[in-house]
Amino acid sequence: QVQLVESGGRLVQTGGSLRLSCVASGRSFVMFALGWFRQAPGKKREFVAVISGNGVNTQYTDSVKGRFTISRNAAKNTMYLQMDSLKPEDTAVYYCAARYSSPNGNVYDRESDFGSWGQGTQVTVSS
Repeated sequence: QVQLVESGGRLVQTGGSLRLSCVASGRSFVMFALGWFRQAPGKKREFVAVISGNGVNTQYTDSVKGRFTISRNAAKNTMYLQMDSLKPEDTAVYYCAARYSSPNGNVYDRESDFGSWGQGTQVTVSS
């Protein structure tokens, strides 16, 4: 298992930017594929983005393509989600998640693919 702690969520205006961070501890960082999910009020948690264990491959849900960028810094054991051109529909609690895997190029987009989760950070985009 790995412990995950998110930060960076806050209130921002439409069109603004935020960078979320997720710090991992407990096991070798490179052994995990890392993802971001979000849950809006009254809705199910949904996939946002994922980055492979080797940091080479990424995948995004269609609604954030071109606006969000996922990245990871192995030296800091930290994953990031850069969010630009934010919209009110991006308002949600954002969770980071980790899947124990070889440091390969595999990506995953289902909740059941991930075994470790953070507590979440609130992002609110005002119109």
